[in-house]
Amino acid sequence: MTELPNSLWAATAPEDPRDPQLEGNQIADVCVIGGGYTGLSTALHAAEAGGDVILLEAAEPGWGASGRNGGQVIPGFKLDPDDLVKRYGSERGERLAEFSGAAPELVFDLIRRHRIDCDARPGRWIHAVHGDAALAEEEERVRQWRERGADIEMLDRGETEALLGTNRYIAGALDRRGGWLQPLAYARGLARAARTAGAKLYAASPATDISQGGRGWRVTTPSGCVEAEQVIMCTNAYTAHFARRLWPRLARSLIPIVSYQAATEPLSDELRQVILPKGHCASDTHRMLKYFCIDPDGRLVMGGRGRFLENPGRGDFSHIIKSIERFFPRAAGAKLEYFWSGRVALNLGYLPEIYDLGPGLRAGGGYMGRGVAMATAMGTLLAQCAGGADPASLPFQPTKAKPIPLHALRRPGIEAAVAWKRMLDAWETRSR
Repeated sequence: MTELPNSLWAATAPEDPRDPQLEGNQIADVCVIGGGYTGLSTALHAAEAGGDVILLEAAEPGWGASGRNGGQVIPGFKLDPDDLVKRYGSERGERLAEFSGAAPELVFDLIRRHRIDCDARPGRWIHAVHGDAALAEEEERVRQWRERGADIEMLDRGETEALLGTNRYIAGALDRRGGWLQPLAYARGLARAARTAGAKLYAASPATDISQGGRGWRVTTPSGCVEAEQVIMCTNAYTAHFARRLWPRLARSLIPIVSYQAATEPLSDELRQVILPKGHCASDTHRMLKYFCIDPDGRLVMGGRGRFLENPGRGDFSHIIKSIERFFPRAAGAKLEYFWSGRVALNLGYLPEIYDLGPGLRAGGGYMGRGVAMATAMGTLLAQCAGGADPASLPFQPTKAKPIPLHALRRPGIEAAVAWKRMLDAWETRSR
């Protein structure tokens, strides 16, 4: 079995029972491919609706981004509500805004309902503002959400510094819809809930082929196969890693980028009274965003975008280490205990998508770095699709996978864009 990276989350998450490998031929109503948040939520909700569900995971639940992210439960899309209305019209735009704004509530409700032990902290996400131009945009974003009843407010410089423990930001937006959780523990909790609901989960069972036949589709693994009327692909940022040959057009419709994180040793009691003293988490408005939190044991976790490397060495985390030193100089002397990375999936539309790949074959993905809430919510929609829901009733209209032009050049293009954005961020910081 592909092992989990040596992350803080893998070291501190509650143990999860090992799911068996798929053996022989099985039949199901729904076959879900991928055991991240999207797949686990899909399996859970489809099973709760009465479906006979089998989930296939190439490694183990939470192995990919779902077990490696920063744990931030963020409401909304990259596009603000007024942008959604402008793009899709009033009715659909408002439905999308409502769906995205309510996604964290779904997460925390699942945690309460299934008693998932993942140190959930609702109400504690801050969007930290680094400059004057970003401040104007943030104030407008807050205005739009407040008009729609969201529990969100602007913080001034002093309030932001008091809650974050750094003076690097001029303001912040406290969005009480969002929050934080231990990401791998949440994934394992969803897996447990899906099993309890009746879904069958199989680990170390990568899908190697999908073909039409039997009850509709046949999904083949190295040691067996599943025949199902409905197949849902939930591989997202790891589509090219595990499933490129299954559906190449889907793999070329998503752009994977890599996020890096590092965690310190537990901070002293003195520092814990100053750095994120009330347990908030934050992500910021830099072009190359930084995000950070404090874990239950008092470790400072810092994350940000990095080079596209599958197995980065410690030297590749230099920009994360510098961010800790710059943002939290009092913690600069703390020993760094963990380094890890994971993929995030982008697309050109800045919104998640439901992909219609054929009769009874769909996929979901493209969360733009907001996958804890968005992937969980997407799972509810994919489960509805598998249950025969009218696509017109969904906030996302299923679309054909559209390969991104020059997709093969994505890696050098992304690395060039990262370097350019990092330079712009540094210039803005120096000019302030």
